[in-house]
Amino acid sequence: MKPVLFILGLAVFSFSCNQTRTREENNDETKLDVITEKCYVVREVKPVAGNPETDSILVRKQQLISYLERHGFVRHVADKDVLQFRRNNRQQVSIDMPEPTTPAAANVIIIFDPMKNPLFLNLKRDTTQVEHYINM
Repeated sequence: MKPVLFILGLAVFSFSCNQTRTREENNDETKLDVITEKCYVVREVKPVAGNPETDSILVRKQQLISYLERHGFVRHVADKDVLQFRRNNRQQVSIDMPEPTTPAAANVIIIFDPMKNPLFLNLKRDTTQVEHYINM
């Protein structure tokens, strides 16, 4: 009885760990914005002038963008609602980008290095978060 349970357990374990299985929804790359290079991702939004909160977010966003460009990150405008970041070790990170409801959500910046996971930048903080990401 023990050998039968052992073989059954081994079979269940090997089926559950099968890495070659693919899901149909992950194979449809037409719905994904695939990113593989060192870049920062922004949305193309129309700025609304007159709101002090929006103005401060736009100024901070521009400061962070210029800092990122000085450190070799290139601009990537998000074309689709789902971003898929592909790392060098073949791991994939998918991020859904819902419609923004706040000025901070509309002006989000995501930085990506293929050797690391993507990072959402906090527009209320300074560049130390970027320095930490670059030096990791």
